[in-house]
Amino acid sequence: MRELVFALEYESGCNRVADTLASHPDARIRSLSLHATAESLWRVDHATGTPDALAAIEDAFLDTDYYADCLATEDCNATQTTEVLDHTDETLVLYSHWERTPTCASVPHIARDHLGDGVLFETRHEGRHYTWRVIHSGAGDVGAFFDALEAAVGDCARMEMLRTADTAAPAGDTDGERRGLSPEQEAALRAAVEHGYYESPRAVDVGELAAHLDVPRSTLTYRLRRAEETLAKRYVADTRLPTELAPQL
Repeated sequence: MRELVFALEYESGCNRVADTLASHPDARIRSLSLHATAESLWRVDHATGTPDALAAIEDAFLDTDYYADCLATEDCNATQTTEVLDHTDETLVLYSHWERTPTCASVPHIARDHLGDGVLFETRHEGRHYTWRVIHSGAGDVGAFFDALEAAVGDCARMEMLRTADTAAPAGDTDGERRGLSPEQEAALRAAVEHGYYESPRAVDVGELAAHLDVPRSTLTYRLRRAEETLAKRYVADTRLPTELAPQL
């Protein structure tokens, strides 16, 4: 089995949910379940954030006629149903079902076309970044998949490859990546250290660092957050002792 992890960074005005999350930077959406056939797609998403953010996310899902992963830049006349399964002050759970039309395109359907059946998907949406984790058999044409995805996205989003690996490979030993970071994440982390971003007090803020690297502030924030998450999880995994070897208090 093979794993692909990539992110789409949406331009302003191209994706209602991305615009909503950009206005509520502490909010997050992750998929609990995502399935696609040749004709349809259905998924369950879990959102966290402030009450105002969750209300805005709910509106974005319910009021957008063709949101459910369709990459069309205008109304493609697809039929979508979205239902709220749970809504509290801190969480929102949504179910979406989408029937395709001939003009529709989506990451799952493009993946089915080029990577075959039995593909698994996991997503995370924060700010303008929509991160996809795709697990497939390894028998498909990955290059054709990304070419078709780039053509479907067009000018609405930039695509950033984060990881491609054998799912059985040891962490950090994937296609030459070191420590599990993408080249963009490692470059961002190195620049942050070299310019004093992690000093106390900080010698540079994220806006100044983004200007130095000539990338949008949101992009740099996303890369640093993902790099920090990867390194923190790896540190905990590498230093965790088995229960039977833990010191007795």
